[in-house]
Amino acid sequence: MAKGRKIYEGKAKILYEGPEPGTLIQYFKDDATAFNNEKRAVLDGKGVLNNRISEFIMTQLNNISLPTHFLKRLNMREQLIKEVEIIPLEVICRNVAAGSIAKRLGIEEGAALPRSIIEFCYKKDELGDPLVSEEHITAFNWATSQEIDDIIAMTLRINDFLTGLFAGVGIKLVDFKVEYGRLYEGEMVRTVLADEISPDSCRLWDMTTGEKLDKDRFRRDLGGVTDAYAEVARRLGIIKDTAGAEILSFNQE
Repeated sequence: MAKGRKIYEGKAKILYEGPEPGTLIQYFKDDATAFNNEKRAVLDGKGVLNNRISEFIMTQLNNISLPTHFLKRLNMREQLIKEVEIIPLEVICRNVAAGSIAKRLGIEEGAALPRSIIEFCYKKDELGDPLVSEEHITAFNWATSQEIDDIIAMTLRINDFLTGLFAGVGIKLVDFKVEYGRLYEGEMVRTVLADEISPDSCRLWDMTTGEKLDKDRFRRDLGGVTDAYAEVARRLGIIKDTAGAEILSFNQE
C-alpha cells in the first residue's frame, strides 16, 4: 500500500498519510531510546517485533469492544490506523514497584503495590514528560474531566485484560504506558486507545525467574533486547520460535 507524505516522526515510529481520509500508516522503526533520548541505538528487528506484538494486542482489545485506533497490519513494519488527535498525556498503570515509582517513593523494586496505580505524565520531551495531577490536566485543558474518567476506566480494563493474557504465558505484567486520542466521527468525539502496546511500553517479567523481557534490557545494558521481545512474541503464539534467522527474515520484509 502506497504511503502518502510524512506527517510525524517520533523516537520509535513514523506516521504517513493513509490511503483514505481519516487514516494514517504507522511505521515501526528499529530505533531504541531511553532516558528522554539520551541513550540511543538501532536494534535490528525490534520494529518488526513491536509491530507484530502491538497488532496482536490491539486486535484482542478491539475484539472485547475496547476502542483503539488500530485497523490492520499492512506488512512487517506498518499498520493502518485511524487518524486521531492525540491527548498530550502518557498514562502509566503500575501493578508492581519498578522504575521511577520505586526511586521516587523508596519502594523496593518488585514489591507488589496495594492496588493498581494510574499516573499521568505531560507528553513533552523537552520537559522530560513530567508527572502531573488531574488538577493540572483540567486546569491546562489537556483533557476534560469526562475524558480523564474514560481514560482511567479504559486503562484499568486494559490492565485486567493484559494481566490475564500475559499470566497465561508465564509473564508478569509489572506496568505499562499507553496513550489516547480523540476520534472525530461526524459530530461525535470518542476517546480511543492510540500509539502501541509492546515490550517498548510495558515492563514484563518472567513469572518464574524474574527475567526482564522488555525495554529495561536496553535501559540497563542487559543485552538480548530483540531476543527478549521475540520470546514474548513466541509465548503469545505470534511467532514459532526465537531463531535469529526468523527475526532477520522479518527484518528484510
